[in-house]
Amino acid sequence: MTSRQPLNAFTIGVAFFAAIGTFLFGFDSGIATTSIAHASFLAYMDHPSPAWIGAVVAVYIAGECFGAITQMLFGDRLGRLRFMQIMCIIVTIGCIIQTAAVNFGMYLAGRVLAGYAVGGLVGTVPVYLSEISPPAHRGLIGGISGCGISFGTMMSNWVGYACGFAPYGAKQWRLPLGLQIPFGIIMLAGLLTFMPDSPRQLIRAGKVDSARREFTKIRRDLNAEELVQEFTFMHAQIDFEMQREITSYREIFRLFKHRVLVCVAVQTMTSLTGTNVISYYQTILYKSLGINSTTILCLAGVYGTIGFISNCFTTKFLTDQWGRRKMIITGLAGICIVEIYAAIMQWKFQNTNNKVGKAFAVLGIYLFSVVYYGMINSTTWLYGAEVVPIALRSRVMGLGALGHFVVNVAITEAGPTAFAKIKQNYYYVFVACSGFFLIMAYFFFPETKQKTLEEIAAAFGDKVVLFTDDQLPAEEALFKAKGGSEHEHSEVVVDKV
Repeated sequence: MTSRQPLNAFTIGVAFFAAIGTFLFGFDSGIATTSIAHASFLAYMDHPSPAWIGAVVAVYIAGECFGAITQMLFGDRLGRLRFMQIMCIIVTIGCIIQTAAVNFGMYLAGRVLAGYAVGGLVGTVPVYLSEISPPAHRGLIGGISGCGISFGTMMSNWVGYACGFAPYGAKQWRLPLGLQIPFGIIMLAGLLTFMPDSPRQLIRAGKVDSARREFTKIRRDLNAEELVQEFTFMHAQIDFEMQREITSYREIFRLFKHRVLVCVAVQTMTSLTGTNVISYYQTILYKSLGINSTTILCLAGVYGTIGFISNCFTTKFLTDQWGRRKMIITGLAGICIVEIYAAIMQWKFQNTNNKVGKAFAVLGIYLFSVVYYGMINSTTWLYGAEVVPIALRSRVMGLGALGHFVVNVAITEAGPTAFAKIKQNYYYVFVACSGFFLIMAYFFFPETKQKTLEEIAAAFGDKVVLFTDDQLPAEEALFKAKGGSEHEHSEVVVDKV
C-alpha cells in the first residue's frame, strides 16, 4: 500500500512535543522515590510513619488507574488534543502542589493529581502518534513516546543523585519536584498552537474537511496521487467500522477479541517482566551487594542512562526495519536469560567480598536495562495502539494501561517482602511470566510494520475495505477544493489499491 518516503521534520517535532507527556510519566514516577528519602523531607513532614511513606507510591498509582479509566470513558468524546490539554493542566497543578506542600496531606494530594494526569497521558500519547505517523516511519514516531518514558526515568535518577550533594534543607526535595512544572506548560503550548489533530479521529467525528487539512499537513512526504489514495482508503475503512459502532465491552470482546486481548496483554506484559520492581528496588539490590549509598545512586543513574540509549538506538534502527513482533519475541527471550543470569550472580556473590563477582551481579541488572528498554519499552506501547480499530483505540488502550498499573502496584508492593523472604528468587517469577508471554507473542502477535493502521485489520482476519475507482476522482476534487490546494507534490506514480 505504501512506499518508503523520507520523514518530514514537522512530524518529528510534533512527536517530541507529545513525548513530553510520557517524559512526565517516567520522571514523576521516579523522582518521588529519591525525594522522600531525604532526611530534610522527613523532618519537614513531621516524620510520617512507614505506612504514610508507602502511601506515596499507592496514591500515585491509584491516580494513574483513574486517569486510565478517564481515558476509557472520555478520550474519544473529547478528542486526542483536548484530552491531552486537560491532562497537561492537571499534571501542572499536581506538580505545583507537590512542590509547595506544607504538610504531608498536601503532598499526597499533589501526587494523586499528577498520577491521574500521567495515567491518562501515557495511554493517549502513543495513540495520537500512531494516528499521525506515516506507516513506513510509525515505529520511529510512535516509539518516541517510549523514549520519553526512559528519558524521564534517566533524568529522575540523575537529579536524585545530584540532590544528594545539596545542602540540608527543603531545596533537596522541592527543587527536583519543581523541575517538572514547566514541562506540562510547554506541552500545553504546543497542543494549543501547532500540533495537528488526528485526521482519523476527525473523520470519526464527522469533520472530514478538517481531517483533509490535517492529513495534508502531516503527510508532506506524499505526492498528490499518494495523498488522495491513502486518505480515501483511510476514510473508507473508518466509515465501514463506524457502520457497526460498538458501545458495550461485551460486544467489543465478542467482535474483536483477538485484537483487544493482544492490546491488553502487551501492556500488562511490561509490568510482568519485572521492570518496575528492578527500577524501584535496584538500590536494595545494590545494597545487598555491600555497595555504599553514594555509589548506589550513581549506579541507578547509569542504569537509566543505559536504558535510554538502548531505547533510542532500537527505536531509530530496528522498530520499522526489523518489526514489532521480532522485537517483542527477542526481548522476552532476552529477559528470561538475563534474569536467570542476574539471579544466579546475586545468589553467588551478594554475601561475599568478591568485588569481581559483585561487578558481574551489577552487570546482570544493566543487561536487563539494555534488553527491556531496547526491545520492549517503546514497542509495547506502540503495538498496543496499532492493533485496535479507531472506534475502540482510546477505550482499549485505556483498559490496557489500567491493567498495566494494577499489575504494577501488586508486584511492586510485594517487592520488599519478596526480596526479604526469597531474595533473588523473586526474579524467577518474572522469568515464568516472560516465558508465558513469549509463547503468546509467538502464536498470537502478528506483524504491523510498514502497514497503515487500516491495513492492520487484515492481519487479524478482519475485513479491509478497498475503495473503488469512482471514489478517487471525487476525493481528489474535494482535496483540491478544501483540503490540499496549498500542498505541493512531486509526480510519483504508485499503483491503486
